[in-house]
Amino acid sequence: MEFNKVFIVGNLTRDPELRMIPSGTAVCNLGIASNRKYKRDGASEFQEETTFVDVTVWGRQAEISNQYLSKGSGVLIEGRLKTDQWQDKETGKNRSKLTVVADRVNFMPRGGQASGGAGNSREGSQSFGNESPPAAGGSSFPQGETYNDEVPF
Repeated sequence: MEFNKVFIVGNLTRDPELRMIPSGTAVCNLGIASNRKYKRDGASEFQEETTFVDVTVWGRQAEISNQYLSKGSGVLIEGRLKTDQWQDKETGKNRSKLTVVADRVNFMPRGGQASGGAGNSREGSQSFGNESPPAAGGSSFPQGETYNDEVPF
């Protein structure tokens, strides 16, 4: 059984970077910072941990993300993990990094608090998604599917 699904909530660390591939499909790269607060056993103060994640968004969803998001915008990303591999031109060593390919981008209201489930468009929260990057020459459109589940935190 294969299961590759991630959910990330955070804020954009930079403005979206939109480009078009030769087939005419839009690709948008996002940088997300996701914070976690926790207490160590016996500690009285909270510790904070920040994780930085690169996200790739495809098709119409990429165009919409580029149009409405900016540095500092809150998002909930639903997607899958992907390993990018390349050879470093300076050292010749093989390199890799883990990224997220977005299936759905949910815009969060300022302040990072969800106004409802993914796909709910009240109070400024809006969701756009597609199941996977389109094949060469294909098109990608937001799916009509919505979710009413509350964000689990």
